[in-house]
Amino acid sequence: MVALKQDISTLSLFNSNLFDGVSTWIFDLDNTLYAPEMKLFDQIERRMTAYVMRELGLSEAEADHLRQQYWRLHGTTLSGLMVERQIDPLPFLREVHDIDFSHLAPAPELAALITALPGRKIVHTNADTEYAAKVLHARGLDIFDEVHGIETTGFLPKPDPRAYAAVQQSAGFQPNAAAMFEDDPRNLEIPHSLGMRTILVGSGRHGPDVLAAGQDQAGHVHHRTMDLTAFLRALAETRGHGQN
Repeated sequence: MVALKQDISTLSLFNSNLFDGVSTWIFDLDNTLYAPEMKLFDQIERRMTAYVMRELGLSEAEADHLRQQYWRLHGTTLSGLMVERQIDPLPFLREVHDIDFSHLAPAPELAALITALPGRKIVHTNADTEYAAKVLHARGLDIFDEVHGIETTGFLPKPDPRAYAAVQQSAGFQPNAAAMFEDDPRNLEIPHSLGMRTILVGSGRHGPDVLAAGQDQAGHVHHRTMDLTAFLRALAETRGHGQN
């Protein structure tokens, strides 16, 4: 009930004109375009831990700890392995994304709401584009103008500023005319600093420690929602009223 009240309060903020002039809509993939309850990323985390166990000769507990440490220090486990262990990213990506996609359900309303947004729609994910295509297809979200995976940013992950710069340069949009949806609050700091509108989806992935001090209220998160579909529905309704 608390989360629902927070979400309703967040949606009421549409009375501001925050989204006026937005013509590029950027979405993260995992735990943003599908709910964490579908547990897709849980499968990936288990496979990453197994990879680290095998390649580095660690116990499961040691490998899981190192995986999380790399995520915190480098943005992704892959980035940590590349920087500190010089691994080849392509075999890693193939292995950890070889998962069961049957947990994903189609999202026709979400697809329609994203399609109706004015301007271009982009996915920017720390996963690779082949995996992203499988997720989007399973969700019925084959609707995006561009999909930027980790290989298209030179394997630089969010929140590295160079990752955002690579996507911006490739897509050719102005940050002050863009909005970004993310489940990880760290990954919204650079977009906010560039002038994008920022929307945190969910409670913050691995985020209780990040958000404990109320950092999402410090300015780099403009909106926060527990339900992306409901948020976009409210945005569409507000835009419709504004055009009448």
